[in-house]
Amino acid sequence: MQNGTIKKLVIERGFGFIAAEDGKEYFFHRSGTQTDFDRLQGGERVSFQIEASPKGPRAGNVQLA
Repeated sequence: MQNGTIKKLVIERGFGFIAAEDGKEYFFHRSGTQTDFDRLQGGERVSFQIEASPKGPRAGNVQLA
């Protein structure tokens, strides 16, 4: 599991970005969250797994840390 902070959320479109501790930024979709997506807020600490996708690595299994 990786750790990071939610950098940006686009609630109405169902996705966001995580600034990871490894210095990279990862896209995540609401379907990849273990927490209620609509309750997430920018700046919250999360843990996640890096998954492969057609557009490159993204965050999956996102949950509050």
